[in-house]
Amino acid sequence: MATRKDNKEKVTKRGKVLGCVQTSHLNFCFGLSVGLVISFLIASFSSLQTPLILTRKYAANQFDSYLSSRSLQEVAETYEDMHEEMDKRLSKNEVKEVLFEDDHKHHDDDAVARKLAEEIRILCWVMTGPQNLDKKAIHVKKTWGKRCTKLIFFSSVTNNTFPTIGLNVSEGREHLTGKTMQAFKYVHDNFFDEADWFMKADDDTYFIMENLRYFLSSQDKMEPVYFGHHFKTIVRQGYYSGGAGYILSKETLRRLATTGQDPKFCRQDGGAEDAELGKCMQNLGVRTANSTDALGRSRFHCFDPETHLMGGYPNWYYKYDANGAKKGLGSISDYAISFHYVGPRKMYGLEFFIYHLRPYGISNGLQNLNWPGLESISDYSVSFHYIKPESMYSLEFFVYHLRPYGIVVGNQDLNRRVTSYTKNATQSDKVKN
Repeated sequence: MATRKDNKEKVTKRGKVLGCVQTSHLNFCFGLSVGLVISFLIASFSSLQTPLILTRKYAANQFDSYLSSRSLQEVAETYEDMHEEMDKRLSKNEVKEVLFEDDHKHHDDDAVARKLAEEIRILCWVMTGPQNLDKKAIHVKKTWGKRCTKLIFFSSVTNNTFPTIGLNVSEGREHLTGKTMQAFKYVHDNFFDEADWFMKADDDTYFIMENLRYFLSSQDKMEPVYFGHHFKTIVRQGYYSGGAGYILSKETLRRLATTGQDPKFCRQDGGAEDAELGKCMQNLGVRTANSTDALGRSRFHCFDPETHLMGGYPNWYYKYDANGAKKGLGSISDYAISFHYVGPRKMYGLEFFIYHLRPYGISNGLQNLNWPGLESISDYSVSFHYIKPESMYSLEFFVYHLRPYGIVVGNQDLNRRVTSYTKNATQSDKVKN
């Protein structure tokens, strides 16, 4: 029979074991909690810091697995859905307007650009929404949009202050075709005589209007034709990426706003906007045409500059791009016209690099590349810090390659005068001696 002493020892041992187990459980729970918190913070930080190109590649990998088992039409519609995630990233943080009103006068000779602006009238209409007016659309208005002959913003709701023209179409990617068809009809009915060419852009597209006018200077506005970033799938003659923007001739707009309103020729809503417009154009007898420059380099771009410079395209792009999905400095025209997925911060960056920053001592001359037939930043900036590798190549391209056609860069004397300083220093030295 166990003694009272033995029972007491057993109880003590059992208490120690239970204590150890409880302590282990507490340590485990504590460690698990800390681990979860750290994992959450790392994940949150990573989502904020992940470059746009990596996000696109991740989305593209999911898209590629979908690609092999779906029709091209279904693929196009899924591709449209990918834009929503990009839109969220580009408009996540509101950006304040940057004013480019320098005290000094620039010495660039823009006589050719001004002449082309008078001769080639372009109406630009931008597709936006009520939620993006202050986040994205305002920055289009403050940058490249001011170089259009006429600039119009279309939304689902009228805003007389901004202003925007409201269309009788619901918001959502499934209604982009309807919004596009109605917008072009509105432009035709109200502004047909005010322009020769009619351009559609998104509120995250950036256009170099001087280069667009130069390209159009060798085209005929009375031809049934339209231009953009050429995709070779879905439609027999191909179609143009909606994000890179596309330009309709006067004759093309006339056909779209008349015969194109018949559902037998053109779908009036639903589907993938750019692909549906491509089918519509083919049915109307409007042709696609080559927009590469005389050296075979691209002018319209459905991604941002870094992606076209560095590559890293999603696999579907190699199936879609009509020009071989090239990459690098040698593949982009010095007179590039458009880029897509350009958020507000990058939009002001492009504005500065293209129209303000200049490498001193290099006066660019105009090139014939058509086929036959910031106040606080110096224009002669020397260095920038925290430049990512992909951005470094972008700077190289914008500073030494990309040019707005018709603007001949002139050198400016922006060094500070040091004569008075030297004189005072000399007098001071004499006093010391």
